Amino acid sequence: MATDLHAFFEGSYLGDRARLAPTARLECKICWHVYDPAEGCETWQVPAGTPFNALPDHWRCPVCDGAREQFMVLDGGAPDLPAVARAAPVDPHLEAQLKDMPGVFEATFREIHSGKMKGVPFVNETLGVKALGFRIHEGRVLGVLVTPWFMNLVLLPGADDDWSGLRTGDKELIDFPSGAYEFLAATRPETGPYKACSLFSPMFDFSSMLQAVETAEAVLPALLDPANREDGTRSAEIRRRAEAEAAALAAAEEAAAAAATAPHPAAPVEMSRRAVFLGPRADGAQGNVLAAQPDGAA
Repeated sequence: MATDLHAFFEGSYLGDRARLAPTARLECKICWHVYDPAEGCETWQVPAGTPFNALPDHWRCPVCDGAREQFMVLDGGAPDLPAVARAAPVDPHLEAQLKDMPGVFEATFREIHSGKMKGVPFVNETLGVKALGFRIHEGRVLGVLVTPWFMNLVLLPGADDDWSGLRTGDKELIDFPSGAYEFLAATRPETGPYKACSLFSPMFDFSSMLQAVETAEAVLPALLDPANREDGTRSAEIRRRAEAEAAALAAAEEAAAAAATAPHPAAPVEMSRRAVFLGPRADGAQGNVLAAQPDGAA
């Protein structure tokens, strides 16, 4: 008989969640974050009064992204907890994204890593590809994607969003509790349309995948913490990064155009980071920019 993993919690009344009191507070054994039913969980939009055993199935630790099975009983909780049966049901569209899209992004960018990005100088080969921390924020799924050449926030379309008309590279300033951040529209056949905000690129600040993952795990709690908000927005720094990447893309395209008219075979032009991440542009140009060969070249 299959075991319901969600029914077991180490240290929680012999592992039987049915025996958890509605007021019980539980503590993550990884980062010591405490889930208090009286407060709910703002990160996952769980209302106050939701018992631990009534949390939605996709819920994970909002601080370290640890599985709910890693929580242990701390105490019985406040006796005056208001009675709430369950958190609001999650839209099936978002539930499917939470389940499937981290794996889709990982598979897509692992293929890019082993293909287009193989041997590219700005790739940190000590790192791998991982999508983590995916959660629902204001009706959309938000997560972090780590690759050997970038770490980005990734925002997926909500159930009522139609992003089919977005052009790759379209900019949008999106407000979060910690400030406003500039996202760029992107699309790939495997993932469909999404929006991305650059956090790190390239990734040579990280000496190990563990270090990169720990940083990524800290990103979303910090992003959603109003205490981190500053006056104005963070768009200036983001704009500087975007302009630098745009300049790199323009230089690569100019080199490709020059190579196309050269009287001898030209070597491939280094692809831009933006082109690789964002995929094909709206005008049909590919992310992997290669110099054209003159007629008759081998």
